[in-house]
Amino acid sequence: MYTLLIQAAELQPLLAAGNVRVFDCSFDLMQPQAGAQQFATAHIPGATCVHLDQDLSDKASAPQHTASGGRHPLPSRKNFAIWAGEQGLSPGVQVVVYDRQGANYCGRLWWMLRWLGHEAVAVLDGGLQAWQQAGGPTEAGAAHQPKPTAPYPDLEPLEQLVDAAAVLALIGKPHVKVLDARSGPRFRAETEPLDPVAGHIPGALNRPFSENMGSDGRFKSPEQLRQELSRLLAPPSPDTSKPREVIHHCGSGVSAVPNLIAQRLAGLGQGALYAGSWSDWCSDPNRPVAQG
Repeated sequence: MYTLLIQAAELQPLLAAGNVRVFDCSFDLMQPQAGAQQFATAHIPGATCVHLDQDLSDKASAPQHTASGGRHPLPSRKNFAIWAGEQGLSPGVQVVVYDRQGANYCGRLWWMLRWLGHEAVAVLDGGLQAWQQAGGPTEAGAAHQPKPTAPYPDLEPLEQLVDAAAVLALIGKPHVKVLDARSGPRFRAETEPLDPVAGHIPGALNRPFSENMGSDGRFKSPEQLRQELSRLLAPPSPDTSKPREVIHHCGSGVSAVPNLIAQRLAGLGQGALYAGSWSDWCSDPNRPVAQG
């Protein structure tokens, strides 16, 4: 069972044996149809095309019926369980997710399936580029159409989701670190192309998600990630009576996931996701904002 990362060489025999479901999550925030166009050009054989706005977000329901706020509201677990059933997923099925954007978008599906209680889901390290470099075949055309099943069963979540109220209560606590995965200029409020307010959550630390990747497009080694992240996540004192808690966020809860994965690879704990992220946080003028 693969539950975090999978390499192209490891995926090839699974695909040949038909023992895996593959999802292509390629996307572009500025061109929402680009991912589907990329999929139609080339994708891993048998893969299903997943759209961030249409499949992994619930923009149609009222806020009280979604699991988070922000620009990409999480669907409720009930509605996402229905979607997973429509994809033919059930517990135990090995799932592999990938994209072309440094695990920025496929990490969202990885996290959501684990939040649903599905353990056997892994990110293809290096994405489609790594697959092609390893000699993996691709095909063009329409997406694979799965055979729907019943909604995914109600299992215990394997991931922790937090909301703005929880973050507000925890910021400033010495045992809590808040990690922002947006670019440095957005974090420092030098620019804000997507949300109405520029800035960051007070006390947050900046770790752009792309810093987790090496020059080959794959995640850096666990040793290197541990060295880099330890500088940000080091406990404030030798007192270890309280465990270190890390809350990950970004602009809308998508690009935060590579940081969360990197924390796991580094052996520095699990971390929680504030899925509403900055787009949710800044929607309430009563919440504090830091700049610089």
